[in-house]
Amino acid sequence: MLVAALCLGTMSFPLSAIGAPASDANTTSTSVSPAPTSHWAEQVVLGSSTVELNGPWKFHKGDDMQWAQPDFNDAGWAAMDLTPPSGSYDPFLGTSGFMPGWTQLGDAGYSGYAWYRLKANVQYDPGLSEGGLEIKMPDNVDDAYQVYVNGQFIGEFGHFKQNGVRTYLSLPRTFALPKGIKSGQITFAIRVWMDPATPLTNPDTGGLHGPPVLGQAAPIERMLRLDWDAVNHSQVSSFLELAVVLLAITVAIILFWLDRKEKAYLWLGLACCGVALQAVVSLVGNYTALLPASFHFLLADAVLVPMVIGLWIIFWAYWFRMGRMERMHKMVWSFAFVLAVTMAMMRAPLYGKLIPMHAVVYLAPLAILMKLLLGGLLLWVAWEGMRKDHTGAWLAMPAVGLVIVSLYQQELLVLHVPLTFFPFGMALHISQIAVIVSLNMITILLMRRFLQSLRLRQQWEAEIDQARQIQQLLIPEAIPTIPGYVLETEYKPAQQVGGDFFQILPDGRGGVLILLGDVTGKGLQAGMQVALIVGAIRTIVETSYEPHVVLEALNRRLCGRGQSYATSVAMHITADGKTTIANAGHLAPYLNGKEVTMTGNLPLGLNASITYDQVTMQLKQKDRLLVITDGVIEAKNAKNELFGFNRARSISHLPAAFIVKAAEIFGQEDDITVVSIARMAQEKEGEISATPPMKSEVA
Repeated sequence: MLVAALCLGTMSFPLSAIGAPASDANTTSTSVSPAPTSHWAEQVVLGSSTVELNGPWKFHKGDDMQWAQPDFNDAGWAAMDLTPPSGSYDPFLGTSGFMPGWTQLGDAGYSGYAWYRLKANVQYDPGLSEGGLEIKMPDNVDDAYQVYVNGQFIGEFGHFKQNGVRTYLSLPRTFALPKGIKSGQITFAIRVWMDPATPLTNPDTGGLHGPPVLGQAAPIERMLRLDWDAVNHSQVSSFLELAVVLLAITVAIILFWLDRKEKAYLWLGLACCGVALQAVVSLVGNYTALLPASFHFLLADAVLVPMVIGLWIIFWAYWFRMGRMERMHKMVWSFAFVLAVTMAMMRAPLYGKLIPMHAVVYLAPLAILMKLLLGGLLLWVAWEGMRKDHTGAWLAMPAVGLVIVSLYQQELLVLHVPLTFFPFGMALHISQIAVIVSLNMITILLMRRFLQSLRLRQQWEAEIDQARQIQQLLIPEAIPTIPGYVLETEYKPAQQVGGDFFQILPDGRGGVLILLGDVTGKGLQAGMQVALIVGAIRTIVETSYEPHVVLEALNRRLCGRGQSYATSVAMHITADGKTTIANAGHLAPYLNGKEVTMTGNLPLGLNASITYDQVTMQLKQKDRLLVITDGVIEAKNAKNELFGFNRARSISHLPAAFIVKAAEIFGQEDDITVVSIARMAQEKEGEISATPPMKSEVA
């Protein structure tokens, strides 16, 4: 065994090794190159300071608890010098000094237990500084370890159990040596465990990636604080990335709330949530031991990576307004599911236990194939988007490229592309640079599209307002006075431009023609159809006031004008109360609270050859005829119950304003229009005829 001599006094110098005679050992290992054959060690004095235990250490694969004992004969073990190569640095923390793992030193493909042993002659004066001796372990170890001093267990990182080892991402750790240890020979034994899946996450793995450091408590604790500072420097970019992503999520939520029809905003928010979750998982793993390494890599590689890739593809597909999105969803999530399952089989706890290690021969190519297929889908989406919107797509292409860079880190690692930079001592990963820059580009694109949508909406609002004004111009502002009758009209639109219409047209002989109807659909298209119908009615009544003639003429006008059609009821009431009614698929009128029996007919605009039957009745004194649109019947409450025919019938004898209010409070879904006409008693004709006329409204 090689023995290192240390004297602890006032200063720190490099540690050299002295040789010891070789002797037989129980086992041998030749996987690591022989140690230097130096036969002396410079005596150094260490007080309030530290020394790196570079060794050479004795190294052996396998596991036997006897190897922790100071009297174990390890002469046949291989020697391993833990002095980091010149110019090396930790690829995760950016700190100088990184010792290659055993997979790079002759034991490629090995995973499981291994031991490091070192004997050192330590001389120190406890009175020169407060506290006893402590050992600081390297910040980077694959994957878990236990530390023994003179055969005594002093601490571990990870949880060693009889049925396995629970590992975590490496964190800075120190352990105090037993208080009874004074100057003299000390045997350090480090038991290391590496999971079979770890070499699949990084090509340079295995054991200690730096030398332990021995010293008294105060300087070791200061070194521990420096190590945590290095962790903080390595994670600054993660905090910055998380802040940018949270801002992007906020912007996406606000834009989607303002424009629910633009699904790209929703999927951008979901994609950013996935990226934020990746950053949170990384921060939790690098600062705490809350997440076991197996769960960390399973969540990060087998769940979040496929999910985030899929979310980005769907976002860009909606952004470029791709067609057949249902098929796109099926393709993306099918590939992502296969990738997730494949990655799960190459991560702990499945890999090396339920999944044999040789399965990586076909699992790794399958995972690469799935990622390439998903990447190909993303490029195809970008290409199709460029064909549809050349200018907009070219503006988006840099953002798409950066997203691809952020998603395919392992592939870039294989190509030996540098993934981490250390400006001003801060670690900055290329994936984080890509995410931050791409989200800034996407934010600019979002604002550009939102402003375009805002301008388009303003144009639509202006057109709708013009349509509403046209409707108002086509309908007289006041209800005409009909001697001997009382007219009521109430209208409550569901939108600015509605699909209900009514007309009250005196016939010049003391009678009146009343038409009420409902055009299919809502909004601007329905409003334009209403304008057409109202204009046609004004023309038709120049030749006839007969209800069936008016409806048949309207029907011919509407046929051949697309998919739109209308229901309508026409009533002609003479001065002496004779009433003729024709119905084109509309709700039957109510006479004194009871439905008028009528034969059913098709709505207007379906068949140009239809003829409409009509019924004739005598409207007596105090009789009241009421017509409503289906907005009353189809009102729906919070329990999803319809207002229905029975409720409508039960209030049909009430004033028009009450009927509209009742349906509105119940839960208005469609335009509501109510028109009623009542024949007055002779003794009240003069009194009522003097009342001011009521306004006529139209959708």
